[in-house]
Amino acid sequence: MRPGVMTVPIDHIESWIFDLDNTLYPPSAKLFDLIDERMGAFIMRLLDVDAVEARRVQKQYFHDHGTTMAGLMRHHGVQPEDFLADVHDIALDRLSVDDRFRAGLARLPGRRLVFTNADADYAERVLKARGIADLFDGICDIRITAYTPKPDPAAYAAMVAHLAVDPATSLFVEDMARNLTPAKALGMTTVWLDNGSESGHRDHLPSHVDFHATDIVDWLDTLPQPWGIS
Repeated sequence: MRPGVMTVPIDHIESWIFDLDNTLYPPSAKLFDLIDERMGAFIMRLLDVDAVEARRVQKQYFHDHGTTMAGLMRHHGVQPEDFLADVHDIALDRLSVDDRFRAGLARLPGRRLVFTNADADYAERVLKARGIADLFDGICDIRITAYTPKPDPAAYAAMVAHLAVDPATSLFVEDMARNLTPAKALGMTTVWLDNGSESGHRDHLPSHVDFHATDIVDWLDTLPQPWGIS
């Protein structure tokens, strides 16, 4: 599927659901580098290991369990709130307001929502730093999903219930291809934001991607009228 090719209609969409990290801000901001660094330090202290082993554990748990936190909870009994408070204690000065991005989001009809493996406190900080907090109508975070992360189908069931969305009239934008599979199974329209995120291509199934984009701002601008400006 070529980027920029719309394969399904979207005039039925009532709920526009967005992942947070590396989706509502570009990977070039390298915000997740700061979180990565704090996760590594957390694991070093927890397991009394060096940085190399901490990174191996961190990435192994991310791939195997959806998030590093889920692996630490399962294998080491880590309290999720301790982990969340620690790793998200970062400055957000790498983020900035993008007027074109804001305008593209503002044109979307219906509700704009966030579905994230992070916590709502951090998500709200990110939205404010990007100057788009007032455009969003709800957040489903890792607490709402009982600390069960995407791509576990249980997380999507919790999101649908919490945000009161109809999957048949919902569209989900996500930089991690594997996280689109459960959304597609529910009947959502899916957008893979193939923007260079780490492991973004992992478990990519083209049949589960309705729209392939490489830049979220360009994608918003090139939607059919009246949602885009093309």
